[in-house]
Amino acid sequence: MQIREFGVERWMYLYEDKCALNLAETCVESLTVGELLRIAGKEDTFLDEILPMKLTYGVIDGTERLRSNVASLYEKQRAANVLITHGAISANALVYETLIEPGDHVISVLPTYQQHYSIPESYGARVDILRLREENAFLPDLDELEQMVTPATRMIVINNPNNPTGSLMDRALLEQIVQIARSCGAYVLCDEVYRGSDQHGSGFTASLADLYEKGISTGSMSKTWSLAGLRVGWIVAPAEVVHRVQIHRDYNTISVGMLNDLLASIALESRNAILARNHAILRTNLALLDAWIADEPRLSYVKPKSGTTAWVRLDTGMKSWDFCVAVLENTGVMFVPGSAMDSEGYARIGYANNRDVLVAGLAKASDFLSRMKG
Repeated sequence: MQIREFGVERWMYLYEDKCALNLAETCVESLTVGELLRIAGKEDTFLDEILPMKLTYGVIDGTERLRSNVASLYEKQRAANVLITHGAISANALVYETLIEPGDHVISVLPTYQQHYSIPESYGARVDILRLREENAFLPDLDELEQMVTPATRMIVINNPNNPTGSLMDRALLEQIVQIARSCGAYVLCDEVYRGSDQHGSGFTASLADLYEKGISTGSMSKTWSLAGLRVGWIVAPAEVVHRVQIHRDYNTISVGMLNDLLASIALESRNAILARNHAILRTNLALLDAWIADEPRLSYVKPKSGTTAWVRLDTGMKSWDFCVAVLENTGVMFVPGSAMDSEGYARIGYANNRDVLVAGLAKASDFLSRMKG
């Protein structure tokens, strides 16, 4: 099987350890184990919980405790509809491995995480791209989507909230996508790894899995929950799809780590406190970024409604890769070039990390921009 190089992951590999101020980060500022236990009120009891654990393989599909906690994030799901995976990256890959065959027709939005078009393409699917455009606030054009579907369309792939733009499809828009998918019997895979990070209200918009009988949602503990190091993700889907994925999963996964499973459950059982912390970070930091963008004549954006990243248009006279390398080499500040996500002319800026890092990084980037000619 041939597959394209994963642009954004290669960029991170090349430069993440070479930057002083990482504004390419996509997780809300990560929690330490100590911080998590303090939030959960388990500092004095955690050892009592783990010391008796025999470190054998964990529960294959994830513990009932964790799957029930994940299911409670949704309106209509039960533990039987949840399958625990090694991060959302594994969840997405398993869905494609299970459901996509050579010759299938897949429609994927762009920009998005490259898995969603490169993996099905590598399996021999015909992948058509539904381009998200700035003039439409990076929301899908439903007339265009309707024209793209055929009786052979196997899957429509969306990402909500969207990485990298921060656009957000509300329930009404998702229901319209469901109607289009239902017209041809296609699955809809919605990568919801940033769900819970909305700028307003509870932070949670509707999940595709709750809206459609062939809807599949993926998520993880990484972005909204600040626990990427656990490497815990999930698939939420109809029981029939879960069973089919289990067959494939048996060949590449036994279980996630027992401690990872436990810590993920502890976090989800403390969700209100974690969300309060993280919403404060997200909403404060986006206000800082918004003010910075307003003062930079070479930059513009559609203000994110959710997620942890902004998709910033560059008016610098440079290719995005060259610009981001120049910023990094001259200031130590790391962005992600749009070309690493197959969308030239933009840079992705992560704003949900440490506030001091964000402020210092933006100041250094401003200094670099002010020194540019032209």
